[in-house]
Amino acid sequence: MPAAHPLREIQVRTGHPDFLELPWGAPLKQWAQLAGRTIEMPRGLSRHEVVFLSYDQAVYAFKELTAGAAEREFDILRALEERGLPAVTAVGHASVATEAVDAEGSVLITRFEEGSLPYRMLFMQPGLERYRERLLDAMVSLLVRLHLGGLFWGDCSLSNTLFRRDAGELLALLVDAETSELHPSLSDGQRGHDLVILEENIAGELADLAAITELPPTLDVWETGDQIRQRYERLWREITTDLSIRADERYRIHERIRVLEGLGFSVSEVQLSPVPDGSLVRMRAIVTDFDHHRKTLHGLTGISAGDRQATMMLNEISEVRATLQHEGSPSVPMSVAAYRWLTERWQVAMERLAPEREAGGDLAEIYCQVLEHKWYLSERAGHDVGFGVAIDDYRARSLADPLLPSPER
Repeated sequence: MPAAHPLREIQVRTGHPDFLELPWGAPLKQWAQLAGRTIEMPRGLSRHEVVFLSYDQAVYAFKELTAGAAEREFDILRALEERGLPAVTAVGHASVATEAVDAEGSVLITRFEEGSLPYRMLFMQPGLERYRERLLDAMVSLLVRLHLGGLFWGDCSLSNTLFRRDAGELLALLVDAETSELHPSLSDGQRGHDLVILEENIAGELADLAAITELPPTLDVWETGDQIRQRYERLWREITTDLSIRADERYRIHERIRVLEGLGFSVSEVQLSPVPDGSLVRMRAIVTDFDHHRKTLHGLTGISAGDRQATMMLNEISEVRATLQHEGSPSVPMSVAAYRWLTERWQVAMERLAPEREAGGDLAEIYCQVLEHKWYLSERAGHDVGFGVAIDDYRARSLADPLLPSPER
């Protein structure tokens, strides 16, 4: 009688490999010797075995879990994706036989986020010093976004997060949802519990880092927990607080929307509730996600970018629009200004930065680094040096030191 196949079942989303050729009969720790596609990738600490495999279109992470756990985490990650929340992309899950008799395990498959780094790499890799002080803001922003979307994380930590550079700032992504729960909304108690977990985990992780490297002054091991809570509570209040306005102050409705959009959040609808005596109206903005600028840029140009990257590029488009109007054009739609920006700025930069494009870098991040570099050169020179000069100097510095494409401020 033939032996049972070690791969009991595998579910994979369309558009990805079927992974059937992999050595499912062996533990993941042995795949490096058995599967020719395994590669080394930057990774954080994990209590589970994780391996990375490279295919033509992407790199995939495989995480070994107990029976049924991979399917549950897959479902949560898919739900986060549907809600537009920042997390790694779930690709599939598999049920496999283990070495124990009649026992099963499971494997979660996710797509590795290009350009993302675990927190330890931010501290151990030269050239990334400027991003270390952005760590707390990135974590606070991530937790607020997840809580707004109804996710109780249950194990908030730096180790369970990936970080991606976004126009000089950091964007944080949830990478481990094993202990997470999704709800229509969270209670104050659930949010507070997540904060306590985050404070404790980050204190321990920073203490470990402090033992092997020097931390920035803003990341004090003993004060960081309280800083996180204060930043979280400020951002949460800004987003969720109701606004009381008089009947003749309707303009404040639009001001409130602009403030929230300035923080990057999309406002899907506004609730207005008159008080009984009619003198005031209470306004509540329904915030849906953190992708307002990214969606706006993509709608105008088709360019996919991080939210801060998109903010910088939208500011440029607004400057083009203002210049056109100053030169005598009638009221210029943003779509017209976006077309001029695409042809006169973006496409020119992409042609001049061909080597960087061919190297597979994040095009939006490279463009934003050039913008920042232009500002730096102009400030130093005392006049606008021009886009072409900035590109040439940026490229020269990139070739000299690939880890530091623009000078440290």
